[in-house]
Amino acid sequence: MTELRKIVVCGVGLIGGSFALALKAAGGVDEVVGIGRSRASLDAAVALGVIDRLSDDWADALAGADLVLLATPVGQMEAVMRELAPHLSPGTLVSDGGSTKQDVIAAARRALGGKIGQFVPGHPIAGAEKSGVAAATAELYQGKRVVLTPLPENRPGDVAAVRAAWEVCGAVVSELSPQVHDRTFAAVSHLPHLLAFALVHEFSGREDSGQLFGFAAGGFRDFTRIASSHPEMWRDICIANRGPLIAELDAYLAELLRVRVLLASSDGAGLEALFGRARAARDAWLESMEPPGE
Repeated sequence: MTELRKIVVCGVGLIGGSFALALKAAGGVDEVVGIGRSRASLDAAVALGVIDRLSDDWADALAGADLVLLATPVGQMEAVMRELAPHLSPGTLVSDGGSTKQDVIAAARRALGGKIGQFVPGHPIAGAEKSGVAAATAELYQGKRVVLTPLPENRPGDVAAVRAAWEVCGAVVSELSPQVHDRTFAAVSHLPHLLAFALVHEFSGREDSGQLFGFAAGGFRDFTRIASSHPEMWRDICIANRGPLIAELDAYLAELLRVRVLLASSDGAGLEALFGRARAARDAWLESMEPPGE
């Protein structure tokens, strides 16, 4: 990949900040400019060396830029795209880090109009429960997956350029259609977050919540880790992908009802069989993630 002369990161938090740090650590970019709604976050990003300078003006930020990464909550994407669109030159690509794709693509079509071909949608699968620029790290994307959902209007060379930028960060890049992406991540990402938030919320509302949290240990911590994720970001994701997410929630409710029937009937053999199949499936998944030879 040809070294990027200049990138712009809009939303310099965990995702955007880690993208900047990874490119800088690999020598893949000359200059990183940050832009966003929080001046305090941008000042912190400069102090931490995540970005080289900040800007509060899209015309200035985009001048000479090769690539823009939109790393804001998905609910903010359209407004941001409308702001940058008038200043977007033909030589600048735009991508995003949103966890939903059909809504972001629809927003991009409305906001960018005839420049839609310059937008290559993406989704890095490398989040963490902590957010903000202080949580950013150059190693976040090492060996992690990034999904691109290219548009018919995208030129192959532009998709390749965005792919190459993520690969410089150490990511493994795949491609999916926007529809398949949203169905898949409703199941494996959005539903688990929704469940973790709901369980902690339910416990916190009980009269004996102090006792419950006081005795909670590793199992509860592991299950609910992602309930420490950014509430605004996950609000936007859940609303944007609510159709597929509701379908997954309904399937999970049906499974919980089946488990309840097994419990109510003291069906130990049925519970053990269910637990065994679940453990085998999870173990097989974990083994599939291990690099060959390990």
